[in-house]
Amino acid sequence: MKTKLNPRLIALALLAGVHPSAAPAAQFFRIVGPAATAIMTLNADGTLVWSNAQPGTNYTVQTCSSLIGGTNWVDYVQLPVTNSVNTNPIVSFHPPAGMVLIPAGIFTLGDTLDGESDAIPTNVTVSAFYMDVNLVSWSQWQSVYHWATNHGYGFVHAGAGKAANHPVQTVDWYDCVKWCNARSVQAGLTPVYYTNAGFTQLFTNGDDPTTVYQNLAANGYRLPTEAEWEKAARGGLSGQRFPWGNTISGSQADYYGYPNPPHSGGLTYDLGPYSGYNTNFATGGYPYTSPVGYFAANSYGLYDMAGNVYEWCWDWYGTPYGQPTTTNPTGAGPGSGGRVMRGGYWDYDAYYARCASRSIYDPPSNAYYAIGFRCVRGF
Repeated sequence: MKTKLNPRLIALALLAGVHPSAAPAAQFFRIVGPAATAIMTLNADGTLVWSNAQPGTNYTVQTCSSLIGGTNWVDYVQLPVTNSVNTNPIVSFHPPAGMVLIPAGIFTLGDTLDGESDAIPTNVTVSAFYMDVNLVSWSQWQSVYHWATNHGYGFVHAGAGKAANHPVQTVDWYDCVKWCNARSVQAGLTPVYYTNAGFTQLFTNGDDPTTVYQNLAANGYRLPTEAEWEKAARGGLSGQRFPWGNTISGSQADYYGYPNPPHSGGLTYDLGPYSGYNTNFATGGYPYTSPVGYFAANSYGLYDMAGNVYEWCWDWYGTPYGQPTTTNPTGAGPGSGGRVMRGGYWDYDAYYARCASRSIYDPPSNAYYAIGFRCVRGF
C-alpha cells in the first residue's frame, strides 16, 4: 500500500484543532490506497480534493492527533472511488452547535469477534450526516420538552435524569421522535417525522401503535439509523469491539465490570479495574449514569458511544444485517422484534457495549432507566 502525503494537507488539517466544535484536538489527515495520490487542497468548508486515484478501488483517509514522535495513524473513513479526481467532505469547521460531521463513505457493518449471528459483516455505504456530540442530557430534554408541551405536543413519559448534565432516560421511542420534531421546529428546521406517507401530518401526539413515517429529505433532527449509529460509533475503525479498540476498562466507559479474572468465565477483553458498577458513579441510588461527555471521545469527536445509557435508533430489529439496501440501509419492517437500541448501559457488562452488539431491542413503547438517545441531522 502506497502513501503520498502533501504538506499542504497537514497544515490545513491542523486548523481543525482551533474549532472545538469540530474536533476535540488537533487533527491531521493522510490518504492511503492501492496507488499514491496527490492532495490538491483541503477547502475552507472541510472538503478534500485529491487526484491520481484508481477508479473502481477504495482509499482510506487516516488521521492522527500529533506528528511528533511515533505517529499513530488510525483509519478515519473509507472512500469508494469512481474518478481519478475526487472531492470528499471529511470535516466540518462550522457544524451545527453541539454536533460533528460523520463523513460519507463505506464501512463494514458488524463483526463476528464474539460469535454474533445477527451482525454478520456487511459492507455498506452511508451518506454524510451530523450527529450530536453528546447524549441528550436531562437539562436539554427538559428545555425542549417544556416548549413542546406548551405548543400542542403530548408525551407519554416526562423523562428522568439523575442530574442536569446526565443523560435523559425513561423515554420511549415515540416520545424521542416527537421531541426531535419539537427541537426541529424550535430551531426553524423542517421536521422529519409524520403520521402519513405524504409528510403533511406532523407527528406531535400519540404512541403505540402509531405508524410513523420519516422524511429523510428534511433538514431537521431525527434518530440515527442503525447503520449510521454504528458507523459513527466505530469512528473509522474497522473490525474492533469498541470505538477505540478491542479492549475496555472502567476509565473508558460507564458499564458493569465483569473481567476475567477475577470472574471465572468473565470477559477477557474487560480489563477492569472495576468488578461490578463503575465506582465513580455507583452512588445516590439508581440509575448509576455518568455525566455526558465524561469519558474520552472517539475519532469522530463523539462521547458515550459505549455504555452510560442505550440509544434508540430508527430501525426495527431484523436480519439479515444492513437491509433493505447496502446504501443508507434503514432496517427491517414493523413487527420484526422491536426498535433497535445500541451502545450498552451502566448496568450491563461490556459484551453489550460493543459496536456490533444488537442483542437488545424493545417495543417502541418501552421506557426505563437504561434508555436514552442522541440526534442526527442530514448534511
